[in-house]
Amino acid sequence: MVSTDKIPQPTMPTCETPRLLSGQKALVTGAASGIGRAAAISPAEAGADVVVNYVTGEEAAAKAVGEIETRGVRGLSIRADVSKEDEVQAMFARMCEEFGTIDILVNNAGIQKDNTFSEMTLDEWNAVIGVNLTGQFLCAREAVREFTRRGVVPEISCSAGKIISMSSVHDSIPWAGHVNYAASKGGVMLMYKSIAQELAPHRIRVNAIAPGAVRTPINTEAWESPEAYEKLMELVPYRRIGEPRDVGQAVVWLASDQSDYLVGTTLYVDGGMMLYPGFATGG
Repeated sequence: MVSTDKIPQPTMPTCETPRLLSGQKALVTGAASGIGRAAAISPAEAGADVVVNYVTGEEAAAKAVGEIETRGVRGLSIRADVSKEDEVQAMFARMCEEFGTIDILVNNAGIQKDNTFSEMTLDEWNAVIGVNLTGQFLCAREAVREFTRRGVVPEISCSAGKIISMSSVHDSIPWAGHVNYAASKGGVMLMYKSIAQELAPHRIRVNAIAPGAVRTPINTEAWESPEAYEKLMELVPYRRIGEPRDVGQAVVWLASDQSDYLVGTTLYVDGGMMLYPGFATGG
C-alpha cells in the first residue's frame, strides 16, 4: 500500500460560495459541531438564514450562529431534542415565528451508542433509533406541513421545500458492533425515499447525503494518529479523509435549484468508500 505521507493532502478551497440560497430559510438539526456545523455555515455562505438546532453544547451553537451572521444573514439557535415530538413542534413554531417560514430542512442530528450485538441494551438501541430515525421523521413531518401550507414561491425557489436527510455509507454497508446505528441509517434510506415518492407531486424534494469517513470529533480515534489514518485510508480510494465542508457544500447544491430534478437520490460523499476498495485487486 502506498504511504499516505507521500500523497499530497489537499486543503479545502477557500473561494467564495455562490449565493445559491439567497432569501431562503434553513433549519439544520444537530448543528453545533462536526458535519452539522458545516451543514449550517455553508448554506449561510450561500445566502440562507439558518437555525442551528442543538441538544447539548449551547456555547458551541452560539458560536456557530455568530459565524453564520458574519455572512450577512440571520442566525438563530434553538435547543430541542429531535426524538421528542413536543420539542420538535415547539422548535418549528419558534422558527416560523422568527423567520416566517422554512424552505430547507437538513435532518442531520445523530448519535452513536456502540456495543457488540449480544451486549447491546434496549436503551442503547432505543436512543439511537429515537434520534437518528424517529427524529428525522418528526422534523420532516413538521417541515412538510409548512411546505404544503405555503406552496411554491417562485422568486425564492422552484420547489415548495427541500429536505436533506443525513444518512451514511452504512445505509448500505453492514457495520459489526454498530447494529443500532446501521439499522437507523438503513431505515433513514427507505423512509426518505418513501417520503420523496409521496411528496414529489407537491414540488417538495427529498434527498439524502451519505458521508463516509469525515474528520469530526465523534471519530477522532480513526484519524488522529498517523497509524490510524493509514489504516483508515485502506477504506478510502481517494486517499484523503473527508472534511465537514465537503458535506456542507453538497448540502448547498442539493438545496439549490441547480439540483431541482434530483428527487429521492442519495449523494455519497465518501471518497469512493462505496466502491468496496477491498476488491480493487480482484478480491
